[in-house]
Amino acid sequence: MEEIPEAFKTIRRTPGLQIWTVNKMQMVPVPEQAYGNFFEGDCYIVLYTTLNSTGQMDIHYWIGNTSSQDEQGAAAIYVTQMDEFLGGKPIQHREVQGCESPKFQSYFKSGMVYKKGGVESGFRHVDTNVYNILRLLHIKGMKNITATEVNVSWNSFNKGDIFLLDMGKVIIQWNGPESNRREKLKAVLLANDIRDRERGGRAQIAVVEGGCEGDSPELMKIMETVLGKREGPLKEAIPDDRPDLYQTSNIRLYQVSDASGSLVVQEVATQPLTQDLLHSSDCYIVDQGGVSISVWKGKDASPEERRSALSRAVGFIKAKNYPSSTHVEVMCEGGESAMFKQLFKTWKEKGQTRGLGSTYSVGKTAKVDQIKFDVMQLHACPELAAQERMVDDASGEVQVWRIENLELQEVPQNTHGQFYGGDCYLVLYTYMKSNKQQYILYMWLGRHATQDEITACAYQAVNVDNKYNGAPVQVRVTMGKEPRHFLAIFKGKLIIYEGGTGRAGVVNPDPGVRLFQVRGEQEWNTKATEVPARASSLNSNDVFLLKTEQMCYLWYGKGCSGDEREMGKAMADLLSKQDKQTVMESQEPAEFWVALGGKAPYASNKRLQQEKPLHQPRLFECSNQTGRFLMTEIDEFTQEDLDEDDVMLLDTWDEIFLWIGRSANDYETNEAHTSAVEYLNTHPAGRDPGTPIITVKQGFEPPTFTGWFNAWDPHKWSNGYSYEEMKNKLGAVASISNITISLNNTDLNQKNGGFAQMNNISGGQVSFPPFYKSKAANPSPSNSPGPAVAPSSPTCKKATGIPAELLINKGPGELPNEVDPGKKEEYLSDADFELLLGSSRTDFNRLPKWRQNHLKKEAGLF
Repeated sequence: MEEIPEAFKTIRRTPGLQIWTVNKMQMVPVPEQAYGNFFEGDCYIVLYTTLNSTGQMDIHYWIGNTSSQDEQGAAAIYVTQMDEFLGGKPIQHREVQGCESPKFQSYFKSGMVYKKGGVESGFRHVDTNVYNILRLLHIKGMKNITATEVNVSWNSFNKGDIFLLDMGKVIIQWNGPESNRREKLKAVLLANDIRDRERGGRAQIAVVEGGCEGDSPELMKIMETVLGKREGPLKEAIPDDRPDLYQTSNIRLYQVSDASGSLVVQEVATQPLTQDLLHSSDCYIVDQGGVSISVWKGKDASPEERRSALSRAVGFIKAKNYPSSTHVEVMCEGGESAMFKQLFKTWKEKGQTRGLGSTYSVGKTAKVDQIKFDVMQLHACPELAAQERMVDDASGEVQVWRIENLELQEVPQNTHGQFYGGDCYLVLYTYMKSNKQQYILYMWLGRHATQDEITACAYQAVNVDNKYNGAPVQVRVTMGKEPRHFLAIFKGKLIIYEGGTGRAGVVNPDPGVRLFQVRGEQEWNTKATEVPARASSLNSNDVFLLKTEQMCYLWYGKGCSGDEREMGKAMADLLSKQDKQTVMESQEPAEFWVALGGKAPYASNKRLQQEKPLHQPRLFECSNQTGRFLMTEIDEFTQEDLDEDDVMLLDTWDEIFLWIGRSANDYETNEAHTSAVEYLNTHPAGRDPGTPIITVKQGFEPPTFTGWFNAWDPHKWSNGYSYEEMKNKLGAVASISNITISLNNTDLNQKNGGFAQMNNISGGQVSFPPFYKSKAANPSPSNSPGPAVAPSSPTCKKATGIPAELLINKGPGELPNEVDPGKKEEYLSDADFELLLGSSRTDFNRLPKWRQNHLKKEAGLF
């Protein structure tokens, strides 16, 4: 570079967030207290360095809706220069207001605020004691929210979203009648953020339920003074425009060239892509259905090609007539993002090797030390438990049932580990963790089982799950795709027969000759799988057992290890009581080939000494609300992102976890597995549809799940605040009325020009401490401070129920005469009902009976 911009000299190489704005074509640092606030007329540059050992850097340039072309061009130039200044290591991203990537949104956990105007409208001065403010913020989003300044008018409102009327000393949150509890909670947190950061904690917050405005006369009086009387009905809800899997799985790879003097883009491949399609001497564009564009720069590409990568991506977007808001990321060879690697069926990191299943590595390292795996480390290191997919050392109790006549039939212990392809089985594993019993329920589905048996297996799994109050982790296992822990619990005695049944009294056809492939080096990772009895089934890397009427041959391939041979011997003794004959590859007797029907070519290449691709885990919020499966990704995820109202999908590549929140609706819960299968089927990398799918319920998470989260808190779920509790903490309506506020003040009257006089002070992103860490014991619901407005109810009636203290933990003889002891919850007020049971009456009535009873027991109402 000819000259290093002055702002670059202040760049910190430490983990965290740094933000600049483009002011008069210069980069100006943004004060930390203003992080999360973006003026619509400006462009911003955001540098984020990850907290982990990789030190990955991402540069984003953000384009405001009303920013000038000159500012946008300057921001793009600065991003390219910053990338070169940092050695080409960062990944570059282009972000457009309202269409930001999940990764960008993840930096601002309390949400982003879009402010009218540009940097010169008050950006540089942050004053936390100014209250001469009037603005209306339109809150959008469910997992990552944004707040956009809109006209202070009833015309800006709609039924589906949430609005914050910010008047300096008072902030009124108006919840659209069709908004949900999660959106309301996010909005409350943002209102708290504004109060604490912009007002020094001196503002009052109150809530109006849009469908029950008559319950909040004091607050409505204030709103109508500012906004005027509302005329006509509210606008209908605005649907969130999110791409679905059918769109994002449409992957195409283009080679970019300007050899002819003009930009030439040529399609070279469609999904599934492989890494060998990328050549170091060229640049490529990966188009993900017009939703996202990735530019890959080969290390040997010319400097001109590398510098023009961003402009080429923008030109590609225009040529394809894609929206100008299309997200763009640019990366160099060797510095690919996790998202980019996910688009390829295979991805090998240079220098990563692994010792054929007998070693493991902790974290990403270029060279893996050859260390024997010690299962005892799982207890002390949940991260290792997650990576190795082992909850413990498999020494717990095992119960096995087979589906017979659509019912459960327990399998005798002496035949544990023998699975037939014509059957379905349930395997319940019980182990201890922190002196508490934990459960894993495996559903093993044979390849030749009937559809009725598969359905019955799922039905019986629900029955077993209910018996243990929803505690078991459910794992669906398809034949041949058994996870590591499943192998371990059978201690090297797992045998899988291709067909037939293990039912008593049923005689399976005798095939005469059977061939079994043995894989594994220790008791905890060995299984024998029946394969077609022909020579083409052999593989030089494994041990095989050939069982005939006269003899059992133990065949050792040239590539198998000593440990594998020992496990093969043990498995041969288990499979057959006949005489054993050891056969080395290329030294087979004639009888061996005769039994297999003659010689034939088989896999004899050297086993690849490479580690399975290391893919970064991804977390998604699942939704079927539009009739097609939609998922929203949560980048830089933490335990806080697991929403109790949701079904979440955690993809660790080798396994899919479905986390069921305590308040997830029945439809999403029932459809969760279908959604996971659809996710696998539409994945751009052509994923294996037999990938294990594991169902985990809130509060019963195994270490194979929690190990993917940093600093997992096992006590979070019992101490977190709900939306209703947050609203109750805001205080009573009367305290707002006592604030000295003139309802006729011109600053609060839009008709007199108050909106034009508003002060665009700069607020900031607040890092909220988790509420559960400061929460005291719950007060009695009836004695808790009154909310700013009574919680909503389906009928919007006043709360007039029997006091909760007269119902909680009371026997039939202690209850008021009119109370039915079996239906205590029906006599609660709406406020106490939601506070005690955690949901509205309508949502509660949708729950299955066992779940209702469980909630009633917890609340003392059973």
